[in-house]
Amino acid sequence: MSYSRDLSFIYYNPTKIIFGEGSIKEIGIEVEALGGTRAVVVTDRGVVEAGLAGEVEEALGRKYVGTFDGAVQDSGFHIVNEGAKFAREAGADTIVSVGGGSSIDTAKGISILLKEGGQMQDYSGFQLLSRPQTPHIAVPTTAGTGSEATYAAVVKDWENNEKILFCDNHIIPRVAILDPLLTAGLPPPLTASTGIDALTHAIEALHALQAEPIADAMALQAIRLIAAYLPRCVANGDDLFARGQQQIAALMAGVAFSNAQLGLVHAMAHSLGALFNVPHGLANSLLLPHVMLYNLESCAERYLLVAEAMGLATAGLDEEGAARLAVNAVQELTRKIGLPQRLREAGVPEEGLAEAAELSLSDGSIIYNPRPVFEADEVLALFREAW
Repeated sequence: MSYSRDLSFIYYNPTKIIFGEGSIKEIGIEVEALGGTRAVVVTDRGVVEAGLAGEVEEALGRKYVGTFDGAVQDSGFHIVNEGAKFAREAGADTIVSVGGGSSIDTAKGISILLKEGGQMQDYSGFQLLSRPQTPHIAVPTTAGTGSEATYAAVVKDWENNEKILFCDNHIIPRVAILDPLLTAGLPPPLTASTGIDALTHAIEALHALQAEPIADAMALQAIRLIAAYLPRCVANGDDLFARGQQQIAALMAGVAFSNAQLGLVHAMAHSLGALFNVPHGLANSLLLPHVMLYNLESCAERYLLVAEAMGLATAGLDEEGAARLAVNAVQELTRKIGLPQRLREAGVPEEGLAEAAELSLSDGSIIYNPRPVFEADEVLALFREAW
């Protein structure tokens, strides 16, 4: 899957990135630079209890007007709608998200509703918005989703057990503040699963049908950093240098997939999250090696690049041999950092695999997969291999 001779693309990355230990102290300045005077913090209870939301509130000073802490894993339409009501009543003109991907995605939804009105379910789809939304500064406390610099939000329709994609350049956060100190308390299992989420973003961006050279560069550097530093983050959460490098990798992988798109891994992972509440990073980790093998015949030369980025010895190997080396290395990395290896270990019932396969076919990510997927049976076979 090399570039065609008539390659054309649009690369877009408008987020201002502020990185460094203690960089959260800059947030008041950034709100002011965006013209904001009244900032609402969007987060979850765990982040509040850990004291991280309080650090942001203090840094905002007089610009802070309230905290909505209703975000949860697989945030739902009703949660976004409730958060927008809270922010509107507080008179917010700026949204500051603090937390993982669910908090950031909840904030993206709130930023839409503050500007456009209505309810979150009114805006599902791709590139439907016609103007910039309420300014949003993202402060990630995990290092995986890259949502702090992406055009995508995933919000669950709890009534129908389905994850809905909202993809629009107008919801990309204006500013991302990456402060390694805010990730130091993340437990090893969460560090591991969110880290593999970032690796999945990078690998899928590299093999997606919309892959292009600038996104490739971002994805490959993300893979290099993850291979080198994710094990260190898991082994020693206080290794702030490693934490910072993993934050950078997660953001770069997010930017890469925002431009190149994703593929079958995410389509399947979204289904597992919707139906069985499997955390997104863990679902990606369990599925990634199996989908790479499935795709190998269509993009072996891309996985050769993955092998090289992971520092594997590829001399003397053909593309397929190097690609298989990359698949094995990804599987071994997930083992090394202590993640489960089977879907059944994540609580996925065998009898639910067929429904998950059907649901995967309707996910927008699947159309960018390098190997076309036409039948639910193809997806079901992969689920069974992973189970």
